[in-house]
Amino acid sequence: MDFLTNLDVIVGKIGAFAWGPPMLILLVGTGFWLTFALRGLQFRKLWYALYLALIKRKEETDEPGDITHFQALMTALSATVGTGNIAGVATAVAIGGPGALFWMWITGLVGMATKYAEAVLAVKYRIVDEHGEMSGGPMYYLSNGLKMPWLGTIFAICASFAAFGIGNMVQSNSVADAVQATYSISPYITGLALMLCTAAVTLGGIKKIGQVTGLLVPVMIVFYMSGAAYIIFANISEVPAALGLIVSSAFNPSSAVGGFAGATVMLCIRMGVARGVFSNESGLGSAPIAAAAAQTKSPITQALVSMTQTFIDTIIVCTMTGLVLILTGAWSNGATGAELTTIAFSKGMPGGEHIVTIGLILFAYSTILGWCYYGEKSIEYLMGVKAVLPYRILFISFVGVGAIAKLSLVWNISDTLNGLMAIPNLIGLLLLSPVVVSETKKFFNKQAVNRAERQTEAS
Repeated sequence: MDFLTNLDVIVGKIGAFAWGPPMLILLVGTGFWLTFALRGLQFRKLWYALYLALIKRKEETDEPGDITHFQALMTALSATVGTGNIAGVATAVAIGGPGALFWMWITGLVGMATKYAEAVLAVKYRIVDEHGEMSGGPMYYLSNGLKMPWLGTIFAICASFAAFGIGNMVQSNSVADAVQATYSISPYITGLALMLCTAAVTLGGIKKIGQVTGLLVPVMIVFYMSGAAYIIFANISEVPAALGLIVSSAFNPSSAVGGFAGATVMLCIRMGVARGVFSNESGLGSAPIAAAAAQTKSPITQALVSMTQTFIDTIIVCTMTGLVLILTGAWSNGATGAELTTIAFSKGMPGGEHIVTIGLILFAYSTILGWCYYGEKSIEYLMGVKAVLPYRILFISFVGVGAIAKLSLVWNISDTLNGLMAIPNLIGLLLLSPVVVSETKKFFNKQAVNRAERQTEAS
């Protein structure tokens, strides 16, 4: 036991270093650089990207890939819209004050450029594996694009192990705790149910995962947002003041109030940036693995769709959670995490605790599905396609373990591995940014020529 305790402390210190100010600066700095290099593309092309993602949704079966643009987006969203949107936002606001939400917005807005660049490179450098499926992500653009396969190997090792933590046991444990607290159901029963549900989907591969997440993710987001929207509209007259508090607190220390101990500006920024990155995963390198499976000939179309993931996750879902915390006044009562969000929803509407619990179940389960795919593609890169099925079976087994385990050590190991994943990915993004810019210019120049030709023919 002493060994595990000491190991927990050591790994915790490594994780704190891996996610310290230098890493957060590198993550956000990469987003700012890509925003500059792409001339603010995430702002200029946002509505076009949302149109491609949510309205057009054409089944492009004549183009190479395994799943549609929409299914690739939903698979990536399944992994990112998770406990961070419920517990992560609450933790940021509880420790950093309302202004932390403002810094989450900044992280999300520049993170959209990062997510765009990741998807461009993922599709451009993807390959077809022995089963005829697409394989792509940081390990492939680090190896085939940057010509540094050792960096790709480091990323794949970290991702394949991290999937068991943040994408598996941590999620099933959160579900088991929430279900036991709200409905008095044993964690053993919850763990078994999650294992069966995970097996039913993940054993079918990316096409099955894409089909299920394409149905599940929109439902779970709308379900959770409906509860948040009810509370926001019930307090609509107070929304301008809440938004003003968020902006003013971002630059002025939040004073102690209620159970809130007060915060400095640096603590506010650090919590907002850290929780923002954890929520949308921009720069982490996980989401481009799903983007690489999309049916498309052009890296740009999927990249535009992919960047809406960060917009939906951080700018929409996290903002609604944050507003509920502030409008109900729950943010300053001294609680944190999912407990704080549950208190806020309970104060804001009858049965609000059920919205949070059910939302947490759906968010966590969808994260398990998405991360199973990330992990198996990473292990495939390292050991070949024969390793995929054993990996899936092991992954499913650990869903049950997570439901009944004590996870302090798992949390720390997961945080550390996620930080180590980001380092090679960010190196690849920065060094390959000229490729991203070149591909973007070619695509939109071709679009402009095609429009001019159509106008000429019409006249």
